[in-house]
Amino acid sequence: MNLVDSSGWLEYFTDSKNAKYFAPVIENKDELIISVINLYEVYKKVMSAKSEKSANEACSVMMQAKVIDLDASLSLSASNISCKYKIPMADSLIYVTAQFNDAIVWTQDYDFIDLPGVKFIKKN
Repeated sequence: MNLVDSSGWLEYFTDSKNAKYFAPVIENKDELIISVINLYEVYKKVMSAKSEKSANEACSVMMQAKVIDLDASLSLSASNISCKYKIPMADSLIYVTAQFNDAIVWTQDYDFIDLPGVKFIKKN
């Protein structure tokens, strides 16, 4: 399984330089999960930069993958991860979502760079 972080989704939607790195993972919907945190972050960013319509369209594409909701177990584990690795709340929730689902995190966010189970590419 795979989970593309919000930074990867935004690269894909804007067809930026690293879009080709994330595209094969995103387009393999059978092996793709997303966190509700990714939906929040992408929706907010696209709505701020473009429009509510564009944000809804982006999230429609994202929701073709399996959406993983937050629960108490995920939240508590994310808190532990946040403390252990000194990463922000949203990133710890995304990371734990991947861990609970045996998924690799694909990202260009430096908060994830040294975590196990992460495929990192430097942002161009």
